[in-house]
Amino acid sequence: MKKDIDFHPVTGVKLAIAKEETATGTAWAVYIINLNMIELKNIMITSKGYGEINGEIKKTSMLRHMLDELGEQAVAKIEAIDPSVFALNNEFWVSYYIMDQIFDKKFIFTSGSFDPGFIKLIPEIGLEGILHA
Repeated sequence: MKKDIDFHPVTGVKLAIAKEETATGTAWAVYIINLNMIELKNIMITSKGYGEINGEIKKTSMLRHMLDELGEQAVAKIEAIDPSVFALNNEFWVSYYIMDQIFDKKFIFTSGSFDPGFIKLIPEIGLEGILHA
């Protein structure tokens, strides 16, 4: 049972949604950033969008991603993301192991997160975007 699992607080792991200029235009993607001095193992990430656009309730499909490991102080691209869902709340649930201990955290990028004033350079990935700690 989930109540029997001892979840420790997540530290040193961040998510970013950043843009990259490509030959075909601007591409947005979601990244996981491990700032810890130890690798993460068995990383499970689920993502979904939900909210209201023009008075109509909207939900996206839930996507699931699995990474076997993410090295110490490393970054991995999780998924591409379409800017049309920026009007929604974008939720990412991240679970991973460090040694034999499980860690778990929900990151939510709210619908107002993507206002141009909030987009900044994210040094860990060298791209502009939104960082969530």
